[in-house]
Amino acid sequence: MNQEQIKQILPHRDNMLLIDEAEVIDGVAHGKKHITGDEWFLKGHFPGKPVVPGVILCEILAQSTCVLLSQQMEGEAITPFFSGLDKVRFKHPVLPGDTFETECSIVKSKSIFYWATGKGYVNGKLCVTAEFSFALVKNEDTQA
Repeated sequence: MNQEQIKQILPHRDNMLLIDEAEVIDGVAHGKKHITGDEWFLKGHFPGKPVVPGVILCEILAQSTCVLLSQQMEGEAITPFFSGLDKVRFKHPVLPGDTFETECSIVKSKSIFYWATGKGYVNGKLCVTAEFSFALVKNEDTQA
């Protein structure tokens, strides 16, 4: 799935669409983000020694996982909202020039809530692990 196909699932656009490609293999979401060095989040993190912020790595994991939820969101005006992060561990920095690859799985669901686990790698080296959850909220429920 390329970015145009991903846009059919995710509402993220412009600088906040953080995955370049994704696919589902045997119930596991695999995503990729190529870190060019020009990303907005690297400008101040850190000057002279850019490192992808941990919160961005978590967002990439979450966006990758959403391809597993595409059937639940199909035909509906639904936004996936992060509802929790747990047991996040950063093992290795992600740097400009790296291709960050994710493996994410849904482990449980109840009503509009989904719980997932994810791992992120660069060249096979584990960089981050996390448990996280989503709520799939109908767009009319998010209006102020």
